[in-house]
Amino acid sequence: MSTPFGLVRSGVAPDHSETKIVTNQFSMVAQNERCSFFGNVSLGSFISLAELCDMYNADLAGIYAAREFVWWHNGHPDCRNLAPDLKSTDTAVILGQGNVALDVARILLRPTTELARTALAALQESSIRIKDLAIHIQQADLVTTPADKIEMKNNRIRRRVYELLSKAVALGRAPSPGQRELHFVFFHKPDKFLGSDDRSGYLVGVRLDKTTLKGDDKSMKQVAVGTGVYDDISRGLVLLNLALTFRCMLALKSIGYKSVAIDGLPFDN
Repeated sequence: MSTPFGLVRSGVAPDHSETKIVTNQFSMVAQNERCSFFGNVSLGSFISLAELCDMYNADLAGIYAAREFVWWHNGHPDCRNLAPDLKSTDTAVILGQGNVALDVARILLRPTTELARTALAALQESSIRIKDLAIHIQQADLVTTPADKIEMKNNRIRRRVYELLSKAVALGRAPSPGQRELHFVFFHKPDKFLGSDDRSGYLVGVRLDKTTLKGDDKSMKQVAVGTGVYDDISRGLVLLNLALTFRCMLALKSIGYKSVAIDGLPFDN
């Protein structure tokens, strides 16, 4: 159709004014700068659902790529205005298990003076005290097979990481009041970002599914798959639909990103 309001405009009797008054609410939404109207477009013929999903998504305030966060605290011009809200929540969730994820956790825990000036000021005034690092490996299972033991013996870096994780788990000390904490959440994967019912467009939580490894253990070709069950882990989590849900208003994605092809240059799709 070339006009907005669909059935309310063209399918409701003209004298049903109480029904048609809902167009006032639609008009208020249409005045938002993020709202656009495109008439005479038919889903399935003019545009596919896949194309529509590629162009639009539900962006929630509080979700950032870890790369953007790193650029921000390093003063990169493309992210100088990122301004993550570090005061409205005491919990941040970092999704990932690589060097960038660990660096982001470290900066949130203990910002260094080498950071960009605006980022350093924001981090020093941060209210965040709990960092939950969701990763797919389990500390107790880092060494499970003879091949793992051989690799651990010959790989100094992996051996050091295992020693540090084992030491942290063994200590089990309760944090002091106000002390910043880092929680490792093993064998879980992100399932869904949860939006606020009270503040539209704002993040309030991250739902995680418990995972298990499937595949050939000998060839080490395994993948983590969801199970739909949960463990009773520490505070800051609630159980929702057989999954774990972090209550947080800041989430940082550190799970890699896809390169962009450049016309005229070879690209591996």
